[in-house]
Amino acid sequence: MGDGTSATREGRIGVRKMYKLFINGAFVRSESGRSTPLWNGKEFQANIAQASRKDLRNAVTAARSAQTRWWAMDPQLRGLTIYRLGEMLEARRSEYIDALAASSEGDARSAHDEVDAAIDRVVWYAGWCDKYSALLSSNNPVAGPHFNCSTPEPMGVVAMLAPQTPLFLGALSVLLPPLVAGNAVILLASERDPRPAIALAEAVALSDIPPGVVNVLSGYRSEIAPAMAKHDGIEAISAPREDLERWNEIERESAASIKRVRAFPVRRAEEYFGERAQSLDAIADFCEIKTIWHPVGF
Repeated sequence: MGDGTSATREGRIGVRKMYKLFINGAFVRSESGRSTPLWNGKEFQANIAQASRKDLRNAVTAARSAQTRWWAMDPQLRGLTIYRLGEMLEARRSEYIDALAASSEGDARSAHDEVDAAIDRVVWYAGWCDKYSALLSSNNPVAGPHFNCSTPEPMGVVAMLAPQTPLFLGALSVLLPPLVAGNAVILLASERDPRPAIALAEAVALSDIPPGVVNVLSGYRSEIAPAMAKHDGIEAISAPREDLERWNEIERESAASIKRVRAFPVRRAEEYFGERAQSLDAIADFCEIKTIWHPVGF
């Protein structure tokens, strides 16, 4: 009995993970049924779900439904909710280090540093939720018997194209600013290796972030990015200018739906570890400034 069990274990074929889409708080297969195998040289790594335009529409519907509730949440509570995401990452820190080390970028030392930097970035942005509005608001001088005040509000639903590197820290660095500002986000993971971004979605699912506020898709940028730019239910799209031809297409398609377009710099992987990769300005990029006029004496 003992020998047979040992032989079975030695000859066992491991179960490969199917990386699904994260839409409305649930992990789902693409409605098209498409998936793509991910290889590391000649070694099979995993199956990756390939999002379709229908999956994108489902993500937009979920995000629009969730965004108003997310923005209506008390800013301090929104900060605690994002901080909870940091707690979930910290609790599974070793798991994320192992997963990142096994990715297309991976080695154990760099994975260790990247996961730690990602957790620190979540905590840093969580602290801004109840502070950024005071710094971005203003009392504007006007001629006449009126008060004139400006205050930031979220854009709504924001589509993000994650940087191609670093896979985990890069995805978090672009996801957090619009979240802090009260937006719902649809993140298109790195096409080169979407596994770390989908692993991030697993932490989101375990945190207190409401379903639909964060949605993570994997798929071909040539197919999904133009559809994001065209979709009327998305108020803004943010992407790196790493591919000028695709960037021009995004700008052109976004103009038809009067969509805000935000470019973030193409950074080297090591630059995401520095302070320049996190800022109040990054939050301000995903805010609309609302100006209010009020008569004096009322």
